[in-house]
Amino acid sequence: MILVTGATGNIGRALIEELHARGAGPVRGLTRDAARAVLPEGVEVAEGDFARLASLEPALEGVRSMFLVSRLGPDAEVLDAARRAGVEHVVLVSSITVQSHPHLGPAGENLAVEQLLKASGMAWTILRPTQFASNALMWSATVRGRGRVSAPYAGTALPTIHPADIAAVARVALTEPGHHGRTYALTGPEPVTARQQVEAIAAALGREVPFVEIGRQEARAQMAAAFGPEAADAVLDVTGGDVNDELLAVRDTVARVTGEPARPFRQWAAENADAFR
Repeated sequence: MILVTGATGNIGRALIEELHARGAGPVRGLTRDAARAVLPEGVEVAEGDFARLASLEPALEGVRSMFLVSRLGPDAEVLDAARRAGVEHVVLVSSITVQSHPHLGPAGENLAVEQLLKASGMAWTILRPTQFASNALMWSATVRGRGRVSAPYAGTALPTIHPADIAAVARVALTEPGHHGRTYALTGPEPVTARQQVEAIAAALGREVPFVEIGRQEARAQMAAAFGPEAADAVLDVTGGDVNDELLAVRDTVARVTGEPARPFRQWAAENADAFR
């Protein structure tokens, strides 16, 4: 049995669809609200919440492999519960910032979870993706309202990754041999700027979407109100304020692991255009 946590999230949903389509065997999706989860026929739905560890016990029963996104709950307790339930292999989604920006607080937290997993006694595979294409959904309300999109560092191009490519690598790691004890840095196929992302969304919609570059302080004020000052500074550093070669590098990991090329941002924009209409 493979357990996919965050079954209705951007990566989890795509991973379940991949596993189901390829006949990967019994799959169980973990979600906080089973009644609202729409999963492929034949995929078992389990309700559980990382905030209530006792609720995870039924979901872990009979599970041998687990997909886990870092820092969505008390990771040490979740990993301990998985080990005690007999889970043999965990595929963990961490972050490229562990290697590109280890001095930042969120990167340190991700590294700590990686180390917990390595010390757990279970087999492990660690995925370190760069910026998600789905982060562009933060502009959806503005675009739907026919407003202008504002973002800092408009000329900084990052190799943004389609969440389905993270899912594809996770699927291979969960179902094929040779991936235990491996750490994979994951990127999209090409660098793309915030301005280019908005242009791709506009092309998918068939209409113009105005874009305005703003300064760091204005962006920080908006982000700090929502996420707190430390998280805001970290996001701003890795989206343009403190970039480096490790962050900007385009990697072929998706193609090497899955045999399929990584999907460009414009494909994500076309597939998700309805979110912006």
